[in-house]
Amino acid sequence: MNLRPFTAALLVAANALAAQPSDARIPQLRKQGTATQLIVDGTPFLILGGELGNSTASDVQRMRPMWAKLRAMNLNTVVAPVYWEFLEPHEGQFDFALVDSLIAQSRANEMRLVLLWFGSWKNSMSSYVPDFVKLDQTRFPRTEATRGQGQEILSPFHAANWEADARAFAALMRHLRLVDGSRHTVLMVQVENETGMIPEARDHSPTADSLFARAVPQQLLAYLDRHRDVLAPELRDRWAARGSRTSGTWEEVFGPGVQTDELFMAWHFAQYHERVAAAGKREYPLPMYANAALIRPGYLPGRYVSAGPLPHLIDLWRAASPSTDFIAPDIYFPNVAEWTEKYTRSANPLFIPEARLTPQVGVDAFYVFGRHNAIGYSPFAIEGASAEQGAGRALARSYGLLTQLSPLIAQHQGSGTMAGAMPPAAFDGTVDDAPQTISLVGAEYTLNVSFANPPGAPTAAPAGAAGPVSFSPGLPGATLPTAQTARPPSEPRGGLIIMLAPNEFLIAGTGMVVTFTPNGPGAPTAGILAADQVHYEKGEWVRGLRMNGDQTHQGRHVALGAGEFTVQRVKLYRYR
Repeated sequence: MNLRPFTAALLVAANALAAQPSDARIPQLRKQGTATQLIVDGTPFLILGGELGNSTASDVQRMRPMWAKLRAMNLNTVVAPVYWEFLEPHEGQFDFALVDSLIAQSRANEMRLVLLWFGSWKNSMSSYVPDFVKLDQTRFPRTEATRGQGQEILSPFHAANWEADARAFAALMRHLRLVDGSRHTVLMVQVENETGMIPEARDHSPTADSLFARAVPQQLLAYLDRHRDVLAPELRDRWAARGSRTSGTWEEVFGPGVQTDELFMAWHFAQYHERVAAAGKREYPLPMYANAALIRPGYLPGRYVSAGPLPHLIDLWRAASPSTDFIAPDIYFPNVAEWTEKYTRSANPLFIPEARLTPQVGVDAFYVFGRHNAIGYSPFAIEGASAEQGAGRALARSYGLLTQLSPLIAQHQGSGTMAGAMPPAAFDGTVDDAPQTISLVGAEYTLNVSFANPPGAPTAAPAGAAGPVSFSPGLPGATLPTAQTARPPSEPRGGLIIMLAPNEFLIAGTGMVVTFTPNGPGAPTAGILAADQVHYEKGEWVRGLRMNGDQTHQGRHVALGAGEFTVQRVKLYRYR
């Protein structure tokens, strides 16, 4: 396949661009209240994405028919790799044909891109480095296991490795500025992919052993001292257990053990990332992030991809790599709520570049935008899904509604007037269907969210009961439906809630029942003035069905049926 026409077409535009002043409106991160937003062409942009499988973007012909599938699932962004081995097949000779074809096809399909730099590491291993790096292990050293055997992991301790990576990455970013600096097809760039050590917690080469025996860098210790009150609790506790020392070797400061081995490697991996990211940002300062493979419960460093940008190591990564704008979790475990809390507990912006592709993705997307003001969400191997069935269908319905909601979500990010709700799952898949209470800033009502079937809906009765559970909020003895009437595990439920006015709310998602409790003094009971199905059309919300009858149990609740994604606008009043 001759890829040169793609490159030639883009370079024609690039030559015109080169004569123009730089565009100050390139994609960038900006704070709004407690949220961090991705700003594209001056406007907040929510990434409704999907990540391609690792090898898919290496074949232009295979990519071509996939765009229609991606559009049908209502994606606005494709997350795709750029491979060092193709970008620099011979040292110092760069080939941007794959990158240019990806940009051209994205533009033709009116989508944006997040690029993944498969440079020195991909899932910890150095499998995408060029041949000239793989074949010269003297010049480009690898890590070593305890017994001295080499590993297919480039060592972070040798300048030749990071200098080669940084040169290639800088060439990529320079090219992106040339061909995309005014179009902004590419929104962000991930530096490396799931960096880390496995199956041991650290490199045991002579160079690594020598550095491990030396003093902890003062740059890190000064950072810990300045931020001691806000450090990740795991790091703070380990440091405090040794007296919060401000000098000493790694084991003197943090104690012996694989946890300290991991801290040592995290520092040096993050420094390596910094050298690569900073070289790229000097050419074209797009937002850049690092992603992490997560940890199974009970695993010690070495059993997982250790020393990467994990929540308990975020302070080391921040201290060593200021050019990394945020860290991102690749979430393949059911306990999404737990991991997203960990990744946002220190004001880290949330972007999920990889998620397991199950029917739960539709609800998870709503949740991360509503609960955590997320920059974006992106299930993995998206080309394997279909908008007509299974996970692809759930994602298409979810993204279709989120597309309508995006301007409103962006408006409310960081203000405390928006929330996400879903039953949290544990690592083993157990779901907690207990009702949740939501309080929003300035709201006159508290929202009580249940994930059980609404009263009167056809559902199996609890054991020993005569029929479906019903309830009347505000009346003596009233309760929300309990977990006994909860959904089967295969039917995801959840969504988001936005306060439009102190007595008015937008409720979007699937499989939720919401009741309301008045706040403060006054009449004690909440009533529904109006509950309307709505949709967004030509920049305005358009009313559909008025839901004040059976659908609201005669004014007692708002219910979003399970199995589809809908949105209702509800206005409340009080009565005695």
